Amino acid sequence: MAFTPKQTKQKVKAGYKTLYITDELSEKITELAQKHDTSFNNIVISIIEDFFKNNK
Repeated sequence: MAFTPKQTKQKVKAGYKTLYITDELSEKITELAQKHDTSFNNIVISIIEDFFKNNK
C-alpha cells in the first residue's frame, strides 16, 4: 500500500510535543517530506494517524 501524507489545508487545534528520534530516522522522514513536497511534521503526523486508523 502506498503512503499518502494528509492534506494540510484544514488546520485543527493542536498541542506541542517534542520527540527524540535517531538521525537515521530523521533523514528518512526528511527525504519522504521532500518527495511529497510537504513538511517533516506533516509526514510524522500522517504516519501516526495512518497507524491508528489501521490498528483499531
